[in-house]
Amino acid sequence: MPPARRANIGRRTRNANDVALLRRSQTADERAQANASQRERNARNGFVNPVPVLNLARPSRIRRAVLAEMMRAAFNYNSQIDYSETPGMCCANGKVRLPALETPPEPLYSFIFGTSQASKHFLSHIQQYNSAFQMTSFGATKIIRDNFMPTFKIQGQIYHQAGSLLPYPDADHQFLQIYFIGDENRELDQRCAIVSNTRREIIRELQRFFHQHNALVQLFKIALDRMPTDNHKIVIRADRTPFGEHARRFNAPTIDEVAIVILGDQFQSRDIVLHRRNEQLQRVSELHRSYDALQYPILHWKGDDGYHINIPMIDPRTGLHIQKKVSAMNFYSYRLMIRPQEQNYILKCGKLYHQYIVDMYAKIETERLNFIRFNQAKLRSEEYIHLQDAIANDANVNDIGRLTILPSSYIGSPRHMNEYAQDAMSYVRNQLNF
Repeated sequence: MPPARRANIGRRTRNANDVALLRRSQTADERAQANASQRERNARNGFVNPVPVLNLARPSRIRRAVLAEMMRAAFNYNSQIDYSETPGMCCANGKVRLPALETPPEPLYSFIFGTSQASKHFLSHIQQYNSAFQMTSFGATKIIRDNFMPTFKIQGQIYHQAGSLLPYPDADHQFLQIYFIGDENRELDQRCAIVSNTRREIIRELQRFFHQHNALVQLFKIALDRMPTDNHKIVIRADRTPFGEHARRFNAPTIDEVAIVILGDQFQSRDIVLHRRNEQLQRVSELHRSYDALQYPILHWKGDDGYHINIPMIDPRTGLHIQKKVSAMNFYSYRLMIRPQEQNYILKCGKLYHQYIVDMYAKIETERLNFIRFNQAKLRSEEYIHLQDAIANDANVNDIGRLTILPSSYIGSPRHMNEYAQDAMSYVRNQLNF
């Protein structure tokens, strides 16, 4: 049986019949004008402008950022605002306050923020240019893999080493020693010889720039002139602050903070001790305030202080110092945060920025491990150690000694991975009703 035909009724059908009658009664000019009007209406109704839609969400996001998040970045504490940020995100809810990064002057500014061919070349080879001016050597086992996205990877421990201020007469100048050659052209030739894929004119401009602006270079020049013999050493104290200055001062060390001592004098393990002329290399402590500036002169172009263990936190309500100290994670989380009206040039430095992040994260891990090592009693490690762990690991009782126990809060530790495994099994049991 054929399907029944639809009845010719309804508002849409009647309207269509009326329109058809109207069209048949129109002249050619009237029909052309009606078609043109219809095309305009279709064009207006069918056109979608995505820009206003995107702009509607953007102002609301900016307003929320200014009222809540960015007030914290500007350190204008407001008791009506919830400052419960993600741990390690920015400034520890206003408890971390560091000096703003100072934008580098010319020519370094144009090399980092410019669009010229020289700027593009500089950013593409920024690690090589930093190596040409670094004052300490970078030691680590690098993992090199050829892929579409270059990534800086290391394995094992990172260490920075510093040599003497001057080489022996028959040896070449290296690292910090290059700054004291005394002749601009010879210094330029030495830097271009040890680092490939660099341009001589860029090296020349940066060389003059660091001699003029880097306070560490100027400090070493003055100290070198004051060292009478090779039996003297220059010591940059890790904790000393000039008289009348506060502990949060982040300027580069001055000559008043540098001691010139004779061999045999005592100094702290974190101090940087440089001989006038010697073949030995000294490892620079990652907790020294000049650790970053010696290795990354492009990022610390003034030779200013990096992280050290004596930076106090502040009370965001009063602005006064508290007893708790800023950790390495707090320090570098603050430094790498994007803030309005502040040019964070570190984020523009490409591959050198990647190396800097890896290097500083290794410092963060070292600080965490040292804290765990020297605070075993506070972490109640006696509840884990000795026979409990030996039995759990099926170890020989005769081989049990004094161990450093990594708690489950340390990411990647055996207890941390065991907790994750237990959580995974609990999740499967709850979801599948085992």
